[in-house]
Amino acid sequence: MSPPLFSLPEARSKLTSATREAVPSKNIKHLLSVFSQVPGSENEKKLTLDQVFRVVLEEEIINHASCETCLAIISLAISGVTEGLCTATTPFVLLGDVLDCLPLDLCDKIFTFVEKNVGTWKSNTFYSAGKNYLLRMCNDLLRRLSKSQNTVFCGRIQLFLARLFPLSEKSGLNLQSQFNLENVTVFNVNEQESTLGQKQTEDREDGMEIEEGEMGDDEAPNNNSSIPIDYNLYRKFWSLQDFFRNPVQCYDKGSWKVFLKFSEEVLQVFKSYKLDDTQASRKKIEELKSGGEHVYFAKFLTSEKLMDLQLSDSNFRRHILVQYLILFQYLKGQVKFKSSNYVLLEEQSAWIEETTKLVHQLLCEAPSAGDKFSKMVEHILSTEENWNAWKNEGCPSYVKERQPDSKPLKMARKRPAPEDFLGKGPNKKILMGNEELTRLWNLCPDNIEACKSETREFMPSLEQFFEEAMEQADPENMVEDEYK
Repeated sequence: MSPPLFSLPEARSKLTSATREAVPSKNIKHLLSVFSQVPGSENEKKLTLDQVFRVVLEEEIINHASCETCLAIISLAISGVTEGLCTATTPFVLLGDVLDCLPLDLCDKIFTFVEKNVGTWKSNTFYSAGKNYLLRMCNDLLRRLSKSQNTVFCGRIQLFLARLFPLSEKSGLNLQSQFNLENVTVFNVNEQESTLGQKQTEDREDGMEIEEGEMGDDEAPNNNSSIPIDYNLYRKFWSLQDFFRNPVQCYDKGSWKVFLKFSEEVLQVFKSYKLDDTQASRKKIEELKSGGEHVYFAKFLTSEKLMDLQLSDSNFRRHILVQYLILFQYLKGQVKFKSSNYVLLEEQSAWIEETTKLVHQLLCEAPSAGDKFSKMVEHILSTEENWNAWKNEGCPSYVKERQPDSKPLKMARKRPAPEDFLGKGPNKKILMGNEELTRLWNLCPDNIEACKSETREFMPSLEQFFEEAMEQADPENMVEDEYK
């Protein structure tokens, strides 16, 4: 009797019911039992269960189920892969479906589950099948997130990818040393675009009130009445960000002159505008002492009204000075994919060396352990040279393959014997160092012939061997018994 044929509708119905029953308890035993009872080949049943998982998950998402229910289905799929019920890519497909359909606040909870199971994803069962799915899923999430508003979430995704993939993974390496040219700093180019001095007359005419603690433009600190804002310095200062964004411009003669001029003016301002410990904000010091866990990093604002405050901020100054050091390291360093035309002149190299010393001096003069900060930055940049060398070598893997324990022993080659000793000399005569020994040794051409010589026949015949005994046994010889 032939086995029953596989029926897709019947198998899908049974597996769907079993999956729904297994979700609340996260127990796969019942699903395993139903899977074994469904007729058909293993491949057919696996593909059917893959489809069933996606259908059940889709229904839960449409019904606005909780994240715990969605995660229970994914956990069930992970157990199914371990038991051989579904393909290894199923959990990753389900994760992608969930993250594509849920809002970002719920995606945070789903991604927490992904982070906790990083050990599972790195196992032999899942890694090869799911690494591309996880990479695509994380990239899709990063595209949805805002770098300024979802900084922590973006950082968690990057850390997860760093834990998941090895250091030499090509997808995470900038092999050609390309720059992020999309990081554009926007600022007011001319004074007409400035918002400084614009009164809030329109807002006040509309009845808008300023809450306590807010300041209008006329109440802003460091107003025109105290320190006038130098728009020329403002434009030059923020124009330097374009050189930090794309350092290749410094190899152009015209751009280098602009960079040189702007840098000298900005660094001169830093040098003349000293910072004292009393200028540090007491509020910031208290925040540092409190040790708050939430730290937020964002691009600095480029408003002209904040220029004077920013010049008085030691952290702001450190950011700019460290940017100089990073730029100088790139200009002086050896980069594999850097064009052969990108070479510094002697005067450019000399200016960079001199300015580097000035930057470290300014870092040391800053309050709040400026000398320690300067040494730390110098140490980090020195270790960065090892990273650059590794990138130039094509990012080889740091994981060394284990050598086999037992290596086949190579037989030592014997030293060839001299020709005269082997009889390969003149007349094939072996010289023994003594005339008599040489004569005796060369009586025969080789040892085999010498052994076959008739003179070496020492085996006596039967008559010769028993000749003496026969003589003693002959009565005619009259040999007494004691002499036999």
